[in-house]
Amino acid sequence: MSRKFVFHALATAAALSATLAAVPAFAQQKFVTIGTGGVTGVYYAAGGAICRLVNKDRAKHGIRCSVESTGGSVFNVNTIKAGELDLGFTQSDVQYNATKGLGQFKDAGAWGDQRAVFSVHPEPFTVLARKEANIKAFTDFKGKRFNVGNPGSGTRASMEELLASMGWKLSDFSLASELKADEHGPALCDGKIDGFFYGVGHPSANIQDPTTSCGAKLVSVTGPAVDKLIAEKPYYAKATIPGGLYPGNPDATNTYGVLATVVASAKTPPDTVYQVVKAVFDNFDEFKKLHPALAHLKPESMVKDGLSAPLHEGAVRYYKEKGWIK
Repeated sequence: MSRKFVFHALATAAALSATLAAVPAFAQQKFVTIGTGGVTGVYYAAGGAICRLVNKDRAKHGIRCSVESTGGSVFNVNTIKAGELDLGFTQSDVQYNATKGLGQFKDAGAWGDQRAVFSVHPEPFTVLARKEANIKAFTDFKGKRFNVGNPGSGTRASMEELLASMGWKLSDFSLASELKADEHGPALCDGKIDGFFYGVGHPSANIQDPTTSCGAKLVSVTGPAVDKLIAEKPYYAKATIPGGLYPGNPDATNTYGVLATVVASAKTPPDTVYQVVKAVFDNFDEFKKLHPALAHLKPESMVKDGLSAPLHEGAVRYYKEKGWIK
């Protein structure tokens, strides 16, 4: 055997052993997928913001984050439950119903392995009034023409809860129209209705259009009936629509609503969830700048508001380090 061949064989063996030694480092790379909503929605943008921050430190923790556009809240919960997504966005009322086996999850039953990670932007119940209707408070809509939302929508279900808490019936409006969300703005500007109720994250084109086109006014939704609902239903929280967000509405509007939340499964690895949470809160100022709906978030609210499932152990670890929970 020539020395040249021996040297080549040794070099090949050394290269092979170096390659094999490097394999565990590559094998350790973990993938995390976050379920969001439609590509034009706030969930998709917020999910992209989270992944951008996670991937920034990929060299340190070995986690690669990707976003999946999905059918939204209920889809995300069911897909995480099936083990096909690691984390996902869901409305706080959907999170509650999945935990308890209510509403959309009545047939499937309670999901005991659902875990809350944090809440994100509010999706406030937004009431808009026709400028000429001269509405100052929600109670002024009694006897007026009001859009209560289309049957089967989350907005309609929430509207009915509010009316029940107020002791009102649909017959307290002179007209209780059932238009879909894309129809209520034009109907308001055409003078067919005096106001509408809609749960949505802000800023929203759905609210921008009628405030711009016909000077529509935001109306606060507050009072004892709202306080009672917030006390009784853990998925509701107070919310504020900032002043100046929409034309002709310079003052803040106080209301309440559901929150967008991020959930996982008890089976989602604790270190994965810890690194996702750490990426968001260690870069919190940057996170808030990535979408206007995230601009007014506060960490101390995000770790408790709108969360009905137990916190994920990976999230608990980070929140305890920060002193946000005991």
